[in-house]
Amino acid sequence: SREMQHTCFVVFFLFHVLTVLGNLLVIITINARKTLKSPMYFFLSNLSFIDICHSSVTVPKMLEGLLLERKTISFDNCITQLFFLHLFACAEIFLLIIMAYDRYVAICTPLHYPNVMNMRVCIQLVFALWLGGTVHSLGQTFLTIRLPYCGPNIIDSYFCDVPLVIKLACTDTYLTGILIVTNSGTISLSCFLAVVTSYMVILVSLRKHSAEGRRKALSTCSAHFMVVALFFGPCIFIYTRPDTSFSIDKVVSVFYSLVIPMLGPFIYSLRNKDMKEALRRLGQRHALMG
Repeated sequence: SREMQHTCFVVFFLFHVLTVLGNLLVIITINARKTLKSPMYFFLSNLSFIDICHSSVTVPKMLEGLLLERKTISFDNCITQLFFLHLFACAEIFLLIIMAYDRYVAICTPLHYPNVMNMRVCIQLVFALWLGGTVHSLGQTFLTIRLPYCGPNIIDSYFCDVPLVIKLACTDTYLTGILIVTNSGTISLSCFLAVVTSYMVILVSLRKHSAEGRRKALSTCSAHFMVVALFFGPCIFIYTRPDTSFSIDKVVSVFYSLVIPMLGPFIYSLRNKDMKEALRRLGQRHALMG
C-alpha cells in the first residue's frame, strides 16, 4: 500500500542518515586523535568510507521509488548501480580479510607487527583491495551487458543486481549463473572461511597471553567478527544460488544494503574502549568550542 511505502520511506531515510553520520563520525574521530593512528584504525576508517559508498549506491534510488507511483530506472543507470554495488561490496570483503590478517599479526606475532604492518604496507593493501574490487565488478558487469534484453523489464527487487538483471535476458543464462557463483559466490564463501580460520588460530594463540591481553584482544576481535558475520551472511545467501529465488530475498537485500552499513559504527564504537574514549574527548572539545 502507499501508506506502507511512505512508512518505509521514513524508516529507510532515517537509517541512511544514521549510516552516513555514524560512519562520518568514525572517520573524523580516527583522523582527529593521534592515539588512533595504528593500522587497525586506518583500516576501520576505510571500512566506514566503503560503508557510506555502499549504502549510497542503492538507498537514494530506493527512497525515490518509495515516493513515486511509477518506479523506473534506465538500463544505463541500472548497469551503473550494479557496477558500483559490486565494487564496494567486493572492496569491503577484501578489507575485512585484511583486517582479520592485521589482528592475526598483532596477536600471534606481536614482535614482527611494526615491520609487517607499517603504513606503507597498509596503503599498498588498500590499493590492492580497490584494484581487486574493480576487476571483480568489471567481470560481473561484462557478464550482464553481453546478454540480449528484448522482453520483460521488471526487476523483482529494490535495486539492480546481477542475479536479478540476467533473469530478464532473452536467452539461456545457465552458464552466466554458473560464472556468477564461481565469481561472487566463491569469493564470498572462501573469504568468509579464511576469516573464520584466522580467528580460530587467534583464539588458540590467546592461551599464551595474560588475562588483560586476552580481554582486550577478544573485545576487538569479537566486534570485527560480528561485522564479518553480518556482512558475509547475506552475500553467501544471495550469490551462491543465482538461479533460485526466495520471497525473503528482498528483505535480505534491504538488510544487506541499508542496515549492515549502519551497524558498523555502533558495533566498533560500543565494543572498543579506545574509540569510546576518543569519541568522548571529541565531544568535550566541541562542547568547549561551542
